[in-house]
Amino acid sequence: MSVIKLDTLDWKIGTGQPLAVIAGLNVLEDVELAITVGTELKSICAKLGLPYIFKASFDKANRSSIKSYRGPGFETGVPMLAEIKQELGVGICTDLHEPPQADAVAKVADLVQLPAFLVRQTDLVVATAKAVEAHGKVIHAKKPQFMAPWDTKNIVSKVGEILPENRLILCERGSSFGYNNLVVDMLGIQQMQSLGCPVTIDATHAVQLPGADPRTAGASTGGRREGVGTIAKSAIAAGANGVFLEFHTDPDKALCDGPSCLPLTAAEPLLRELKAIHEIVN
Repeated sequence: MSVIKLDTLDWKIGTGQPLAVIAGLNVLEDVELAITVGTELKSICAKLGLPYIFKASFDKANRSSIKSYRGPGFETGVPMLAEIKQELGVGICTDLHEPPQADAVAKVADLVQLPAFLVRQTDLVVATAKAVEAHGKVIHAKKPQFMAPWDTKNIVSKVGEILPENRLILCERGSSFGYNNLVVDMLGIQQMQSLGCPVTIDATHAVQLPGADPRTAGASTGGRREGVGTIAKSAIAAGANGVFLEFHTDPDKALCDGPSCLPLTAAEPLLRELKAIHEIVN
């Protein structure tokens, strides 16, 4: 497994590196909230000596209901992320959904994220890889809920056709094994690492209950935020190189995926535990 370094930041992930942290909001609500969450997470990670990148989506296209909040959108959201990046002085992770978005997103984002449901879309993967190469960035690809860990070799192969060096991080986020539930196969982490890529655990989306939020009679995704720590700690113990987490100052009032995200006050104790586990297994 290789070590990946961002050309634009002092941020590394892979063998022999500290636990990498990708954390922030599920989706942009406003700049003020993003700055509040990002400032706190940056401070915690600096205190713990953990490399940190702020995460937020500008659009959540994959929604259970057409009425669900999606975010500010591409035209408004990308400039918001640029403002947040400048204010916080940290790297940015965000996802994209269409090939024409790739260049503009890669100019701002340091980790360009391929969503789980779109990572098989060849045009999107190729456009993202070309933009990442042009701007010296890195791809963070979510493993689809319907894909076996060993089948991520096809993602690696597609990206490798464009990028001359490894600039791909794979992300485990659970697999569908029945209705309204996800299961994380911890053995899949090493399986994906054997493809030469660092692996992160998306502990937030791994506890989703798709289409099972009783507050909306199944019109939105539910979640079990009490399980985020369990998934994160288990995955780091299994050898994951980084953790992907979403927080909110008031999760029950979050405009998207509130049942799966953690309160901001939970960040420091959880990251402290994850760092300790990572140091033991590495």
